Amino acid sequence: MRWEAPPSLPTPPYAVPPLRTAVARGLTNRCPVCGEGQVFRSYLKLVPHCRVCNTPLGRLRADDAPPYFTIFLVGHLLVPVALWVEKAWMPPMWLHMAIWLPLFAVLSMLMLQPVKGAVVGWMTSLGFTGEEHGPDPVPAPPASTGRRPGAPLGVPPRHPARDA
Repeated sequence: MRWEAPPSLPTPPYAVPPLRTAVARGLTNRCPVCGEGQVFRSYLKLVPHCRVCNTPLGRLRADDAPPYFTIFLVGHLLVPVALWVEKAWMPPMWLHMAIWLPLFAVLSMLMLQPVKGAVVGWMTSLGFTGEEHGPDPVPAPPASTGRRPGAPLGVPPRHPARDA
């Protein structure tokens, strides 16, 4: 059964890809719609728009789903192995901690970006556009303090006429 957006929500400005295609493209850091542009600008920061098809990806909020799925997957991969090692060899606890904690941390960090890409692909295939949260808040203009940008707080403001 496919999820249908309520009629009050805007329709996506792109062709909604099939679920498997969108998730597979997201896993490989490719745009879920066209499969060519990148999803991430940095480790977990989404690009505002796909550079190829202009799909708005930056407004999609995956929130807590990627860490949840990552912990779920890494736990299901490593916990049975850790229990098997414990039953077979009974190593001391310090050795368990020295092996399994770094392994859990490294695998979680390696899997987090592909899982977030898959979640973004999943959201795209469901028709989410990022407009579900309302329009972008307009940032307030910076208040004029008279300080030079980057100057420490204790430094008095510069007066061009007097400092020349």
